[in-house]
Amino acid sequence: MITHTLFDRAEEAAAYVRERVGAAPKIAVVLGSGLNPLADRLEEAVAIDYAEIPHFPATTVEGHRGRLVVGLLGATRVLMYQGRFHHYEGHDLDVVTFPIRVLQRLGARSLILTAATGGIRDDLRPGDVVIISDHLNLLGKNPLFGPNDPRLGVRFLDLGSVYSPRMRGFAVEEATILDIDIKAGVYACLPGPSYETPAEIRMLRTLGADVVGMSTVPEAIVARHAGLEVLALALVTNAAAGATDAPITHDEVVAAGLEAAPRLGSLIECVVMRLDIDSEPAPPPP
Repeated sequence: MITHTLFDRAEEAAAYVRERVGAAPKIAVVLGSGLNPLADRLEEAVAIDYAEIPHFPATTVEGHRGRLVVGLLGATRVLMYQGRFHHYEGHDLDVVTFPIRVLQRLGARSLILTAATGGIRDDLRPGDVVIISDHLNLLGKNPLFGPNDPRLGVRFLDLGSVYSPRMRGFAVEEATILDIDIKAGVYACLPGPSYETPAEIRMLRTLGADVVGMSTVPEAIVARHAGLEVLALALVTNAAAGATDAPITHDEVVAAGLEAAPRLGSLIECVVMRLDIDSEPAPPPP
């Protein structure tokens, strides 16, 4: 019986994508809840449903369309994932992060992650964009747990700078030009799918978290393991539990994402253009 390793599965998926789109772009974007319309900005686009790509599961969450799209964002060719997989859907973290492994085999250099989040810090309001400067992995698991394949990365990964200072600088500069009020913050990743309790939000605030969500962190860790430069942009879609008396709903999250998509899309396009001009990536992990 033939055993397909993670490396083999990622290579098979990457080969299929290459057959459909040709040479893969060096810049990729993962779109979170409600942010699917950002892919509509791509021109000369080629879209592939996740169900067609070898070893990709199907997305089950509303607001995650489930397609890989390659096209031109301005003058720059970009790969976008419309939707992601989540641990709370029952997927192991190697499944959650499999699209990142495919990017690695496609030769991507830069990754922009987006996510819908709850605002913990008092000055954050729905519609705000937060540049992730660091994270708290509170999933109770690490996506690098288990045997390490040196073809994919090092055994012991330094996470001293998961989120690229260079790319964060680009985002701040471009947000200023676009008159987008952008803030920096720490992202806390919890497993979900239930939203946090008021007591949990008080705990997260004490730990130093500014926003909270159910994704992004495993992808960021694996992307750095793979040698990709990472920028993560969190859209605040709701106030965290206890900040208001209103209940939190997924419809609210999706609606906030749709409302903010044009502004976030403009920012991402400008950052992508900067990356295209200044294409020197961050050094790979040691």
